Amino acid sequence: MLALRDRQDKAAFAALFRHFAPRVKAFLMKGGASAAQAEDHAQEVMATLWHKAHLYDPTRASVATWVFTIARNRRIDAIRRARRPEPEDLPWGPEPEPDQADALVLAQESNRLTEALAQLPPKQRELVERAYWGDLTHSELAVETGLPLGTIKSRIRLALDRLRHELR
Repeated sequence: MLALRDRQDKAAFAALFRHFAPRVKAFLMKGGASAAQAEDHAQEVMATLWHKAHLYDPTRASVATWVFTIARNRRIDAIRRARRPEPEDLPWGPEPEPDQADALVLAQESNRLTEALAQLPPKQRELVERAYWGDLTHSELAVETGLPLGTIKSRIRLALDRLRHELR
């Protein structure tokens, strides 16, 4: 793992892949995923391992713990996505022009939100922006930043509370 992290060593990645991919697939299947889903998620986990290797810290977790945490988080994200309701049929064709008053209100609300975001502490603002505009889950943010998941959730919750208060 250190060779992958420090030098993007393809041979090291191949060895990690041979070792962990079947184990991750079995782990996901034991968690209720079908063989096809488990295969897809295992591929995603291994791709994440390649792309996020620079975030691995051996003082925080073993390689196996890190890999299986990524796998567990991928599975949870997939379950959440599957539980989302299907969007209703969307109308086709051009949308009617918005009412000028509605457009003005929307512009004013957008400005207020921008100003409220600017007042957040930088650490909170960055996490909110990456979570909502970058479409990252809290788990993905934790892996990317190296911060504990609880810290990510607390900072985002505090930021949203501040925004709610500012936008009243």
